[in-house]
Amino acid sequence: SARDVVRCRLIATEACRAAANGAEFIEQVARETGLELEIVSRETEARLAVSGCGSLIERSARGAVLFDIGGGSSEIALLDLRGRDTRRLSKQIVAWTSLPVGVVTLAERHGGRDVTPEIFEAMIQETVEMIRGFKGRDKLGAMVGTDRFHLLGTSGTVTTLAGVHLKLERYDRRQVDGLWLTDLEADELVARIAGWSFEERIANPCIGSDRADLVLAGCAILQAIRRVWPAPTLRVADRGLREGLLMEMMVADGVWRRRDPTRNTGT
Repeated sequence: SARDVVRCRLIATEACRAAANGAEFIEQVARETGLELEIVSRETEARLAVSGCGSLIERSARGAVLFDIGGGSSEIALLDLRGRDTRRLSKQIVAWTSLPVGVVTLAERHGGRDVTPEIFEAMIQETVEMIRGFKGRDKLGAMVGTDRFHLLGTSGTVTTLAGVHLKLERYDRRQVDGLWLTDLEADELVARIAGWSFEERIANPCIGSDRADLVLAGCAILQAIRRVWPAPTLRVADRGLREGLLMEMMVADGVWRRRDPTRNTGT
């Protein structure tokens, strides 16, 4: 009320989708706060992520895989950009899935503190097997692995990798959002972090105590995605569902007209 908000959209994702008492929680929030939460579907979550990150899709790309590694699930969307309507990238989704695995659930199953190479590989293989169950995974065909194809990741995992890569003493979104990592750089970063002890992970300012027991689970999910869809480059996004919500609401209200999101590819 202090800011005269006239309309808002509040969403809940996998935690409420999976919880046995998700609907009851939504009712309790409404009853106690007056706020109406919406439990969005996995498909809606994937679409919002694409809407929020669309401006980071390389203009020359003919295909891309966008992924969002969450706590309890990981959303993946395949984009076929040939002959695309650049104003509505969410329309270019040719396949999507929501894997029932995230950094929290994977770390809970395998442990996140003392992760041996064998445990790390087991986490990767578990995620790869989940992806193999995704029937649309081959929709981009021969584009995968070419220089007109790239990955786009939005999650704490990829932004953490970017911060470590840049050797940031303090996380800086302006330097991270839009950063490109080559295939070799991503491999080197994952190997470096996987080789650190729990204490060394805590000591890194871009990981810290909050993520020290989760970052390797996130790296394992990332590696699984990269094995299934190898790409010469990975772009990092520090944006996602919130930006997607804002864009869709602004378009619906007629206060913002979509421009070609690939004209500004970031720095």
